[in-house]
Order: sequence, then structure tokens, then C-alpha cells
Amino acid sequence: MDESIVKVSNLSHRYAIQWAIRDIDFEINRKGVYGLLGANGSGKSTIMNIMCGILKQSRGDVFIRGINVSENPIAAKKHIGFLPQQAPLHPDLTVEEYLTHAANMRLMDGKSISNAVEETMERCGVSHFRKRLIRNLSGGYKQRVGIAQAIVHNPEFIVLDEPTNGLDPNQILEVRNLIKAIAQEHTVLLSTHILQEVQAMCDYIWMINEGQQVFSGTVDEFDSYITPNSLIVSFATPPAPDKLEAIHGVEGVEEVSFKTFRVRYSDEGEVTEAIVTKSVENGWHLREIRVEKISMDSVFAELSKNGKK
Repeated sequence: MDESIVKVSNLSHRYAIQWAIRDIDFEINRKGVYGLLGANGSGKSTIMNIMCGILKQSRGDVFIRGINVSENPIAAKKHIGFLPQQAPLHPDLTVEEYLTHAANMRLMDGKSISNAVEETMERCGVSHFRKRLIRNLSGGYKQRVGIAQAIVHNPEFIVLDEPTNGLDPNQILEVRNLIKAIAQEHTVLLSTHILQEVQAMCDYIWMINEGQQVFSGTVDEFDSYITPNSLIVSFATPPAPDKLEAIHGVEGVEEVSFKTFRVRYSDEGEVTEAIVTKSVENGWHLREIRVEKISMDSVFAELSKNGKK
């Protein structure tokens, strides 16, 4: 059996003449939250639907614990929990009835279903609503029930498509905390187009753009993808901007706030050393000097534009 929890190899799919995804490859070997990042229409849903056995790919393979999803979908799906963007809820069932139905749909042993439903409701914080019709729940609790149906059979691999979409800030925080708690015992693949969600929850990310994989790495690596070219510098006794501009290697100076400047450079080490030296010589009393990190939005835009791995 393959050691990896999930392995996606050369995955491609075409709708009529249009390729939705091309040559997607990645592997997951441990628990945690993994991000599938990309703009709407980039191919994320196609990847997830193939991984979960909903859609048959044009070529390539998906293995869940060494089981080929295309060749043995029932066995593979026992290891998978899936929450699509629109949670498949039954509004006229109670929470308890619906989760029991979901457990039966996952072919769970009948003797274990009652305990599994009870434990899942407790874990997802919906036990007190067990007898309430799903149609009468708030958006945040409906999403909790959607996550509950994805984990009721205790799958090893859980796929969540835009799980915080449409929630208010408090509900988003609650769902984030629930997902991070689940990821302590399971492997979670989180699909989103929202950079803040990746930053808040994910350990590792893959970015998809126009059906192709353009980035694979940690969130820190993603955040550092574009080499920064500016320093944030503050002084107790600040110089005039033209004094900073006169330093060799400085390409521009912008006053961010009183006593704080953004200094663009051609060589970080040279300019940093020169600013420290000039500050001592001229009594500017340097308080802070740090490399300014590029925003994740800028990285996202750059990767989307370049289309590079």
C-alpha cells in the first residue's frame, strides 16, 4: 500500500474541447490543513470532484491510501469526507436525522452509527440542536452540520470547498477553529480563493491558475515568493528624506508616517549597513529597520500573471 495519504498524478480533465485542469501533481503524507488556492474558475472544484470520485478525469490518477479512486471508488470513498461549496443538507430533517442518514449513505456498520452521530455532533458543537430542523439553523450552524456529515464516518482525508464562504466574521472564526481542531486527527484539504483563509489555517498550499499548478510550498514560502525590495526605517530624530535618498544604493524614499520611512533599495545588505552607519554619524537615533514583506495579494497576482511553478 502506498505510504501517502493522498497522491495525485498527472491529473488532467477536459470539458468538450476546453481543458479545465492540466498535469496536476501533488502528494500528502501527514495530518494537517492543506490549501488549494486559486481564483474562481481556476479548476479547484474540478480537482476536488475528481479526488472525491464525483467526476471521471480525462487522464491521470488519484490514490487515497494507495487505492485508485477511479478503479475502486467505493473502497476509496470510505477514506474520504467531502463538503462541497453548497452543503448537501436536507432542510426538513433534524440535525440528528440528517447525520444518521449521512452515516448510512457512507455504508457504516449499523451498530456504530448512533455513537458516531453522537460523537460528531459533540465535536462540531451542534448537540444542543439535535432535534432542530436544519432549515431553522443559522448559516454558521448549517456549515457546522455540513462539516459534520463529512466526518461522521471518521475518514482519514477530508475535502472542504470554500467552507467559510458567506459567513459573518464570528462564524468564520468558529469554523476556522473547528477545522484546525479536526486537522489534529485528520488530513484536511481546504479549497479557497481567499488569501486570508490560507494564511489563517493552512500549513502548505498549492496554487492553481487557469487549470495549471503554479505554486507548491509552505505559506511562508508563498509569502516570500517575490523578493522584497524595501525597508521600513524609523528614527527618534529623523533626517530629511533627501538625506536618505543620498545614500548609495537607495532608489527611493517614501514617508510612511512621522519619523518612519519606506526605503527602496538595490542591495539590501549595502543599504542596511549604510543607514545604520549614517544614523550613528548624524545622531538620527535609529529605532527600527526591517525588510518589508510583500503582501500575499501581490504574490497571488504575480503568480497568476506568470503562470510558473
